[in-house]
Amino acid sequence: MIEKEEKTGRSLTYDDSRRLLILALLIVLGIFAVYTLKQVLLLVAVVFIVGMVFNPVIAWLERRGLRRGLALLLLVLTVFVVVGLIVWLLLPPFVDQVQQLIQQVPEYSTRIYNQAKGWLQLNPVIQEYFNAQFPDLLGAAGSQAGGVAQLLLRSTLGAFGGLIDLLLFFLLLVFALGNPVPIVAACLELVPQNVREPTRRTLARMMAQMSAWARGVLIIGLVTGISTGLLLALIGVQPAFAFGVIAFFGELVPIIGPLIVSIPALFVAASLGLGKLGLALLCILFVQQVETNILIPFVMGREMNLHPLTIMFFTLAMTTIFGFIGAILVVPAAALTKIVVSEFYLRPRGRAPAYCETAAKQLVSGKTDVGET
Repeated sequence: MIEKEEKTGRSLTYDDSRRLLILALLIVLGIFAVYTLKQVLLLVAVVFIVGMVFNPVIAWLERRGLRRGLALLLLVLTVFVVVGLIVWLLLPPFVDQVQQLIQQVPEYSTRIYNQAKGWLQLNPVIQEYFNAQFPDLLGAAGSQAGGVAQLLLRSTLGAFGGLIDLLLFFLLLVFALGNPVPIVAACLELVPQNVREPTRRTLARMMAQMSAWARGVLIIGLVTGISTGLLLALIGVQPAFAFGVIAFFGELVPIIGPLIVSIPALFVAASLGLGKLGLALLCILFVQQVETNILIPFVMGREMNLHPLTIMFFTLAMTTIFGFIGAILVVPAAALTKIVVSEFYLRPRGRAPAYCETAAKQLVSGKTDVGET
């Protein structure tokens, strides 16, 4: 006689259904509130991230004997001086070269068209289709290039150039850095006691990783921008200075940014001939390989080792929700998610990285046994 399995569960009661319904309603209301207040939340998130970046500098000055208020004032003055010098020295030539580049887009397009027309003479069928379709598309792209570039420039400046938002951001940052202890203490006090220690570790790890991220973006951006500008100038692709500055800002958006900002340089190189295009492509690929295999592991360390698929997902998600600023905050968002999962899910259940890595290698290689069903 086959014994029936003993039932250990219980039926869903009315109270259980009501609690689930209330929980679902609260989740929906929370999502709606986040979507409605996303600009405010984005501003607060940027303030906290920048605060995590600058707080180690203020703490270092405090350890040297300065009061926190004086250390904050010194930091603010230093940042204003550095930004002012950069704008004064680099912005005018960059704007001039970008304007010249935009004005020469039709000329570059014509060169590419004439070169492609010569290449296609070897295949009459493709040449016929090319002659019928491509000139109209190329002319439309050339006529709209200036407007699109100006629109992108206005959108980028508009993201940072709102005077009220900038002033509010500065005030919030000063208040947060001036006395951050009550803010951190309130965050720790609001969470339940059983998760207070994981919350503390999460904040500590996040502060360390944001400092590494900001330092890494600055160093990698400078190395990438300078090397890109020098290599393109060496092979004769101009304006190399503008392309170098664009490459620097492309590092703000991981993976996708460097690929997108390389398009203008390749476009100009293509107008100079197939040889120049090949050299420019080799220069850009060389810089990106050095960045990926040397600079990122050395500067940012292994702790912030995020898989490219994770970066791509967060890039699409953050850009869709928050726009351009969200694309810049991809790495902080991905790092925070990784830390939270590690502290609140993996650590309490016992981590087994060696077993998981071995099992993953076996699964990918197809050397694992399926076992009996």
